[in-house]
Amino acid sequence: MGAKLSSSNHQPNSDELSDASQTEASKRQRTSTTNFSDENERLFPDLPDEISIQILARLPRIYHLNAKRVSTTWKSALTSDQLFKLRKELNKTEEWLYVLTKKTETDKLVWYALDPISGMWQRLPPMPNIASTEDGMRRIWSSIARSTVITGAAVRNWLCKKKKPLEQIPFCGCSIGAIGSSLYVIGGFSWARATSTVFRYDPILNAWSEATPMANSRAYSKTAVLDDKLYVVGGVTRANGGLTPLQSAEAFDPLTGKWSELPNMPFSKGRVLPTAFLAEMLKPIATGMVSYRGKIYVPQSLYCWPFYVDVGGEVYDPETNSWAEMPAGMGEGWPARQAGNKMSVVVDGDLYALDPSSSSPDSGRIKMYDCGNDSWKVVKEDVPIGDVADPECKYLLAGFLGNLHVVAKDVDSKKISVMRANKESGCDSSIPTQSLADLGESLKEYFGNIPVSSSESVWQVVGSRSGGSVELLSCQSLEI
Repeated sequence: MGAKLSSSNHQPNSDELSDASQTEASKRQRTSTTNFSDENERLFPDLPDEISIQILARLPRIYHLNAKRVSTTWKSALTSDQLFKLRKELNKTEEWLYVLTKKTETDKLVWYALDPISGMWQRLPPMPNIASTEDGMRRIWSSIARSTVITGAAVRNWLCKKKKPLEQIPFCGCSIGAIGSSLYVIGGFSWARATSTVFRYDPILNAWSEATPMANSRAYSKTAVLDDKLYVVGGVTRANGGLTPLQSAEAFDPLTGKWSELPNMPFSKGRVLPTAFLAEMLKPIATGMVSYRGKIYVPQSLYCWPFYVDVGGEVYDPETNSWAEMPAGMGEGWPARQAGNKMSVVVDGDLYALDPSSSSPDSGRIKMYDCGNDSWKVVKEDVPIGDVADPECKYLLAGFLGNLHVVAKDVDSKKISVMRANKESGCDSSIPTQSLADLGESLKEYFGNIPVSSSESVWQVVGSRSGGSVELLSCQSLEI
């Protein structure tokens, strides 16, 4: 099946937008009335605020940062609960994609947000620093040397290639989740210890704040959202002189701000190894997580770098508060992005996963799970993800605005591109796309060599920006 890049004359500005001061934004009190200033200054001089707020509610979010600089009255209005409640009533909510990257030279984590309607990007304020209370990198090296399990290439790269103490690279191994109107950064390593710290990003204030910590410290955990709760399972922690995989799970309720502990994952397949030696060497870890058909699905592997064995997975049912074994076909056929990481996303109730192609070094395949037959089937080929053999080739899978998206980085130009898969029924032309010239050289060459066979094979670029020397870590969509 061929693929085609849809192009248009629309070339949005990709300049970074940011607030002048996160601290000032954090201090701004939201108001529930139409008086947005102590001096009772009107939003528009000749209009009552009841009408003015209707105008501001229709302003696209990408312009809010600049609009807040007009006056303190505008800033108060644009950060008010009243305005965003009105936007929801007017059906003016917007769903953005938030992409977490790591600069390879400095190991600094940087967030970018993409408005898919305008194609414009916004850089988020830096995450708060985590307090350092232990020795530095020496303890991490000691932990790895004595540990019998390494949780994948990601952990190995994070922990074995550092040029500076870990206190300068906080959030190593953090997980992310989006629920309600907020983005959450969960756990990770701080110095030599996994943390339970949770930070919350408020896109209305464009500011970070500390949220309720987890009951358990963990890094490299998996997350999913179900029934307005954020579920976190697995990961690793530092214990007994090494890195130990976790079976624990917990859920966060944003309404109460509290975490509740769940039953541990049984990891039943990890208890049936034929020898004690294998049982000691191969440790069970959660390699993915997705909310699907009212339950939480967690694929699992037995792992010890560089060896891993897929062993299906387990399913959590919130109604019975219990775990059960994953259907055999689902677990055995779940595509793996790399050892220790199985990417998947649910779009319109269907479960998709990205599988690097075995026949082409610079493309992948999208597979969809058929719950009726308990099997995975290929639904899209020629996914432009670059040379998967290249260690700098990174890609992510995302589902937002009712469509499947792939986030990929061009190795040559260092550009990050967000590409939407066209639905089989035809392309949604309401979202503008960028031209072929906006892509990096290797992706342009890839698209140019693929014949066009049908409209259902089209990949459209909805956003592209220069990323520099960065690694794609994770992404989440958020609608407000």
